[in-house]
Amino acid sequence: MDMILLAALVALGLLFGILVLLEVGRRLGERRIAEDPEGARSGIGAVEGAIFGLVGLLIAFTFSGAASRFDERRDLVVQESNAIGTAYLRLDLLPEGVQPAMRDLFRRYLDTRIEAYRRLPDINAAKAKLQESIRLQNEIWHRVLASGISEGAAPDAIKLLVPALNEMFDITTTRTAATAMHPPVVIYLMLVILVLAAALMAGYGMAGAKKRSSMHMLGFAIVMSLAVYIIIDMEYPRLGLIRVDAFDQTLVKLGSEMG
Repeated sequence: MDMILLAALVALGLLFGILVLLEVGRRLGERRIAEDPEGARSGIGAVEGAIFGLVGLLIAFTFSGAASRFDERRDLVVQESNAIGTAYLRLDLLPEGVQPAMRDLFRRYLDTRIEAYRRLPDINAAKAKLQESIRLQNEIWHRVLASGISEGAAPDAIKLLVPALNEMFDITTTRTAATAMHPPVVIYLMLVILVLAAALMAGYGMAGAKKRSSMHMLGFAIVMSLAVYIIIDMEYPRLGLIRVDAFDQTLVKLGSEMG
C-alpha cells in the first residue's frame, strides 16, 4: 500500500479513535464521580501528567528526527549536483576527440538520476531508472579509465577524474540509503497508543461538566491526528504533501548548463 495513503488512513483512524476514547473516558469519569465524588480524581493528575509528558516527548522526538532526515535528503541533492558538475568539468582533461561522447554520456546519466526520483511513487519505474544509472556509471568509469591514459589526455587526468567519479557514484548510494532510512514501525505504534491513552485520560478529566465540550474534543482529535500525519508525511518527502522536489531543480539547472 502507498505509504502516504497508509498515513492518511492512520490519521483518520486516529481521529476517530481519539473522539471515541474521549467520550469513553468522559463516561467512565462520570460513572466514577457518581460512585465516589470525593475520590474520583485522587491520583489522576500524576497519571495524566506522565502520559501527556510521554506523548509530548515522543512527538518531539519523531518530528525532530523526520525534520532532520528531510533536511539531509535536500542536502544530498545539492551534493550530487556538485559532484556531477565537478566530474563533468574535469572531462576537459581527456583527449578532445572523446570529450563530446563523454559529455553526452554524462547528460544521459544526469537525466536518469533526475527521472529516478521523478517516477516516485511508482517504485518499479524508479528502480528501473536507478538500474539504468548504474549501467551508465559502469560505462562512464571504463571509458574514463581508457581515455585517461590514451594519447592527448592531460598528465594528471586519471588522478583528478577518478576521485571525482568516485564521489559522483558514491552519492547515489547515499541518496538511495537515505530514502530507506526511517524509524522502526514500533515507534509509530507506540506514538499512536500513547495518543489514544492520552485521549482516554483527557476524556476522564472532562467528566463532571454538565455538557461535553465538542469544540475541545474535536480540536484535540484534529491536532493530534494531524501531528502524526505530518510526521509520517515528512518521512516520505517524495510521496506526500511535504516534498523535496524543488531541490531537484539544482540537477535540472546543471543539465541545462551542460547543454
